[in-house]
Formats: sequence, C-alpha cells, structure tokens
Amino acid sequence: MIEQHPITSEHARAICEEIGERLRYALRDDYADLPPRLRELMSRLAELDCEAPTLVPTIEEMTRPLEAA
Repeated sequence: MIEQHPITSEHARAICEEIGERLRYALRDDYADLPPRLRELMSRLAELDCEAPTLVPTIEEMTRPLEAA
C-alpha cells in the first residue's frame, strides 16, 4: 500500500494558482465552446467581479489630509 501524505497549504495554493492560470489561458475571452451551464457560471462570475468592492483607494482617498485621532 502506498503511504499518503497530506499536501501543505503552500502546495495547495500553488495548485489552485496553476489551475487558474490554465483556465484563464484555455478560456481567454471566448466562451462559445463551453457547455451552457459553464457559460452561465462564467457570465455570473464576470457580473460578480464587476459588483465587488475594490480594495484600491481612489486618488481622493489617497490625497485627503489625515484626520487627528
């Protein structure tokens, strides 16, 4: 019997990133060849991505004077 070892969180993250990179390359901007359900999910993901708040501050937020505590 082959001994099994759990993967580390670093390896799991690297695997997820690699899968994401391969999906981005495979899908690029053309979803025409995808099954209907996967096309629907990709469209929903794009909608959610546009709705998500950004963590990047606006120029106004970056340049406003600091407030005293």
